[in-house]
Amino acid sequence: MRRKFYEEPIDDYLPQNGNRGYRVSRYELELGYKPASNRLAGRAVIIAVTTAVRTWFSLDLSQALTVSKVFVNGSKAAKFSHQHGKLSVTPQQKIPAGGVLEITVQYAGTPKPVRGPWGEVGWEELTEGALVASQPNGAASWFPCDDHPSSKASYRISITTDSPFYAVANGTLVRKQAKASQTTWVYEQPEPMASYLATIQIGHYRKYRIGTPGEPVPMQAVVPPRLRANFDHDFARQPAMMALFTEKFGPYPFENYTVVVTDDELDIPIEAQGISVFGANHCDGKRGSERLVAHELAHQWFGNSLTLKHWRDIWLHEGFACYAEWIWSEAAGGPTADQLARAARTNLARQPQDIVVGDPGPKDMFDDRVYKRGALTLHALRLELRDHLFFELILEWTARYRHASVTTEEFVDLAGHYSVSPLRPLFALWLGTKPLPTLPPLGG
Repeated sequence: MRRKFYEEPIDDYLPQNGNRGYRVSRYELELGYKPASNRLAGRAVIIAVTTAVRTWFSLDLSQALTVSKVFVNGSKAAKFSHQHGKLSVTPQQKIPAGGVLEITVQYAGTPKPVRGPWGEVGWEELTEGALVASQPNGAASWFPCDDHPSSKASYRISITTDSPFYAVANGTLVRKQAKASQTTWVYEQPEPMASYLATIQIGHYRKYRIGTPGEPVPMQAVVPPRLRANFDHDFARQPAMMALFTEKFGPYPFENYTVVVTDDELDIPIEAQGISVFGANHCDGKRGSERLVAHELAHQWFGNSLTLKHWRDIWLHEGFACYAEWIWSEAAGGPTADQLARAARTNLARQPQDIVVGDPGPKDMFDDRVYKRGALTLHALRLELRDHLFFELILEWTARYRHASVTTEEFVDLAGHYSVSPLRPLFALWLGTKPLPTLPPLGG
């Protein structure tokens, strides 16, 4: 019987991103970075399986980076071209469907963020160092990739930079080697990861352990020494958050969790797989950003382990992370989730009601109304199912789709198994219409 290979359609929110003809299984990145000149040199090995016979394959890669050499399965590519953010590669010979495709790309340049409707995303210079914040389409600012949210692969990331700097990437540090004035840091990320969640953070940081030895999930902080005291206060309750979320959402999906605090201020925190990044302004010594600490931690389950297949389902990331803020508040002795939900609904009622949360469109997919109404959808579901069944559903959701790609339809279908009454009208109302529904009374 002939094997069929599934190809994920190009995302209609970002039709210029993502590529056909293959499925990536692994990236191996060897990078060198000079902070003083913001100069990046890279060698990327992309290992994939072909899904169709094609004369050429393409990768997403910013025009700010110049490609010098390309090899396919060990042989020099017949030809390659790099235009309009696409690196097109023609192998010497056609590769059959189901065949191994290994593309090696050597490149260099001055990386810069990718401009889009949501501002600038991707590689960004700091005052001293760099950060990567790629959601939704900034991965191509620093390495050639299949930049589609459903394209998940394992990674090995090696970064060589000047020795005074500390370098962080996704996964576990497997090797650190200092030589002359530079240090090489090698990280292994075995769990599948979408390209937009891959990251590198470089700065004058030190690493500190969070919590006490023997806790189930190793946690660490990578922060400027001047912010250590503030961090110890502001993030002191993170181990309690981790314990709560593992109880409510299931086992933590990765080997460890790292919080990076940059020496610069950032508009918003950033999630990456196994890592959250905060600005110095989020580490104020007053615990002023604790809800954001909970939000970013929750993304490790909702967004990083369970990753949307299409950007229209962004509420599956942000609605869940926002609702996790309310769950934490309730557990920590603050306002209850119900109180926060009703306050959020009151606030949303004062704003334009012109977004369909289940398909907000690319311009509005990061609108705060998507976050809050997504969270309200979950609260309405919790009121319908009651706590026991609601959290049973969440536990099955994270277990069934651990490290996979998900859709709203899959969540709605799974939720239906937890109720004797049809739930599709509830989801249609909250996710599929513009007018803001009313929350039922608590216990009603």
